Amino acid sequence: MGQQSWAWPRSLLNPRSLAGQVFILQVVIVVLLVVAAVTALALQAKRDSKQAAERRSLSVAETFASSPAVARAMKSCDPTAVLQPQAEAVRKQAKVDYVVVFDLAGIRITHPDRKLIGKHVVGAFGAALDDARHGRSFTEVIDGPLGPAVDSTAPINRPDGALVGGVSAGITLEHAENTVERQMPVLLGAAGLGLVLAAGSTGLVTRRLRRQTHGLGQAEMTRMYEHHDAVLHAVREGVVILGSEGRLQLVNDEARRLLELPHDVEGRAVDEVGLPDRLVELMRSGRSATDEVHHVGNRLLAVNVRSTERAGGPCGSVATLRDTTELASLSGRAEIAGERLKLLYESGVRIGTTLDVVRTAEELAEVAAPRFADIVTVDLLEAVVAGDEPSVHAGWRMRRTAVKGGPGEPGIYPIGELIHFVSTTPQAMALENGGAALVADLTRTVDWSDQDRARGAALLEAGVRSLVTVPLRARGVVLGMVNFWRSADSPPFEEEDLSFAEEVTARAAVCIDNARRYAREHAMAVTLQRSLLPRGLPEQDALDVAWRYLPAQAGVGGDWFDVIPLPGARVALVVGDVVGHGLHAAATMGRLRTAVHNFSSLDLPVDELLGHLDELVTRIDSEEDTDQERRGWEGVTGATCLYAIYDSVSGLCTMARAGHPGPALVGPDGTVGFPEVPPSPPLGLGGHPFETTELRLTEGTDLVLFTDGLVEDRGRDIDTGFGMLGTALAGAAGRSPDEMCRAAVEAMVPERPSDDIALLIARTCLLDPSRVADWAVAQDPAEVGRLRAECGAKLREWGLADIGFSTELILSELITNAIRYGAPPIRLRLLRDRSLICEVADGSSTAPHLRRATSMDEGGRGLFLVAHLAQRWGTRYVPGGKVIWTEQPLNDAGAAPVETPADVLLDQFDDSGF
Repeated sequence: MGQQSWAWPRSLLNPRSLAGQVFILQVVIVVLLVVAAVTALALQAKRDSKQAAERRSLSVAETFASSPAVARAMKSCDPTAVLQPQAEAVRKQAKVDYVVVFDLAGIRITHPDRKLIGKHVVGAFGAALDDARHGRSFTEVIDGPLGPAVDSTAPINRPDGALVGGVSAGITLEHAENTVERQMPVLLGAAGLGLVLAAGSTGLVTRRLRRQTHGLGQAEMTRMYEHHDAVLHAVREGVVILGSEGRLQLVNDEARRLLELPHDVEGRAVDEVGLPDRLVELMRSGRSATDEVHHVGNRLLAVNVRSTERAGGPCGSVATLRDTTELASLSGRAEIAGERLKLLYESGVRIGTTLDVVRTAEELAEVAAPRFADIVTVDLLEAVVAGDEPSVHAGWRMRRTAVKGGPGEPGIYPIGELIHFVSTTPQAMALENGGAALVADLTRTVDWSDQDRARGAALLEAGVRSLVTVPLRARGVVLGMVNFWRSADSPPFEEEDLSFAEEVTARAAVCIDNARRYAREHAMAVTLQRSLLPRGLPEQDALDVAWRYLPAQAGVGGDWFDVIPLPGARVALVVGDVVGHGLHAAATMGRLRTAVHNFSSLDLPVDELLGHLDELVTRIDSEEDTDQERRGWEGVTGATCLYAIYDSVSGLCTMARAGHPGPALVGPDGTVGFPEVPPSPPLGLGGHPFETTELRLTEGTDLVLFTDGLVEDRGRDIDTGFGMLGTALAGAAGRSPDEMCRAAVEAMVPERPSDDIALLIARTCLLDPSRVADWAVAQDPAEVGRLRAECGAKLREWGLADIGFSTELILSELITNAIRYGAPPIRLRLLRDRSLICEVADGSSTAPHLRRATSMDEGGRGLFLVAHLAQRWGTRYVPGGKVIWTEQPLNDAGAAPVETPADVLLDQFDDSGF
């Protein structure tokens, strides 16, 4: 321990050691710095001392000369006696070497050396006197009696400005330069401290170097470096060392040869020297690798990579390269195998990206050509293309579905061609055997062209030389056939290629079968949904309606709409959406649509109808929750609806919504607005009321109802969708509702919609007031006769005299019942629309019921007569009571009763009582 502690001081004194050389260099540098500092300090101090002496001497001279007592003493009988004591006192206080007063002749009046009083001053007296006459001071360096000094002269003036003499104050240069001598000890102390610090730092560096070199001296380090360098460049294995930033720190000769690198490659980034990307990625990744094979040029290199941080070394990695080019034949097979594995992996990724049968067949052809075959054709059974279940039958008729690599070749069947493979072709034999068939050389046999000799000859003329044909088989069922063709420019197919062809074909077959199954289910769902949607619009005059329905790309959904005529020249519009896709959503939609039809037939207000629909959805969910695990059936996960009733007589539109987007309105002037309809929760939550909104619409207003799929998409939010819809509707304003539907769909619907879309545009019409007749009815039986007469006249005015008698009978019964059993106010209204509508309203909420009267009943037969004479009749409730309405055709032939009214009344009597 003691020898080690004294080893580094000894090394400092050894000029042959690295520490000694560093120490001597530091001593020389410190000495040079000290000499330079002393010289600079001396020069600086001399200049500063001179400038300070000039300022101090000038200040003393000007201060002494400006005293009025000095000017008066100059005119006294003995100026020396007066000024000499004052000058000496100032000299001592100001610490200058002399203060001399002289007259205009230059004769000294005062001086520290009395022997010099009365003698002429030295220096440039003339220049000083000239400056004094002009009121300026004068400074110079003189060689005076006290030695070289800085001398400053100031004029002495009387109060009237007359010059009477001058004052010179001076400081010798010897006194000014004493500062350098005072600073020398500090400078020499700093130099000594620098030497001590240099020796200490050299010692620390020496200890650090010995620790890093494990105690090896300079000679040992030199020998070790030379040995390692010789070994590094002599071994037949490449060595590459990378730093932490991915730059090449060391490359030996063998690595340069294997990687074909230039000699000046050190210091450059590894990705800038032209190495393959895969090798660069490995060397920069920092991961360990053992005998990883990489192609570099025409060589096959085994690469090993290790990190240099394991033993506490610097950040980076070292890679060793070993040439295995002698295994070229094996490497060729490994390359082919690697390419095949890569191609198989890509086939799993690229085939089956969609659930479309044709697109999946095209993806199979695109993957295999040109990396495995020059031309690839895919043929599918017609049932598979149509999405039906394939069946094995004689003849193997298939439809050409995809071609890649040679669609223009005259020997290749075009897409869409129906092909019947004859039994002697490789395709038919492969189908019979269930495995791949190989024809390595097409020029040595003609059986493969029995299908079409002309096309076979055309293929040979085009250079096609080899064929592998593989059946598309999934779940034990043949779906089609894949043909792989190679030209003369590619190596012919071999037996080992069959396994790869079968593998990639099997993977594609599963994807095609999945697409076929999806296509079948999708077609079934679409068929079901379209059967549940309206096939046409009902005839009515209140609204001019157009609609569009677009199923989602992923499958049918639960969007639906309906137009339902209501009594009283009114029409109900409904748009709804069931969350989800598939058969369940379509079936649920059908149930809800049927329920809306049933509730509408009861002529319920919009809020009550949505309440009943909400209760129905809740009940459906509760019923399906009890056995959904057993049946695998899902409940109604969510449903929305907007229900509106438009009255063409008043132009009033009443609507409510349950979790559904509100409507849009396009005015006759083209303005687009989105009226505020109070939002309510979706159907099925229960316990929430539904608020209604009433809108007074002018004739020609377009009411636009839609589902959220129109305004909401993955690429935009719903607010942006509403803005786009408003712009599209504004641009199509003034067109027909059908043209507006087309414009909205073109502007809003993406190429592949993610949700189905229902759009309904209804343009309002108002019933002409001349076709409406209204009477107030007093609660007096005598009113019946008057009203019958006035109604008959109105019917004749409308040209409806043919149905006048039956209408009078109906009105008599309805008005009589309202007077007898109803409550005021009572009103009668006739509407001439597509049919004649009779409405009797009263303030009572009690509705009549149709029943068969017995032989003993005095009444009960009038309503039966009304039901027999009218085409339809019913009751609807309004806020002030009820309305009993009937509808009759406008001509008597439309619904002429077979029996007369008297026969009808007689049939009501029960003969058993007689």
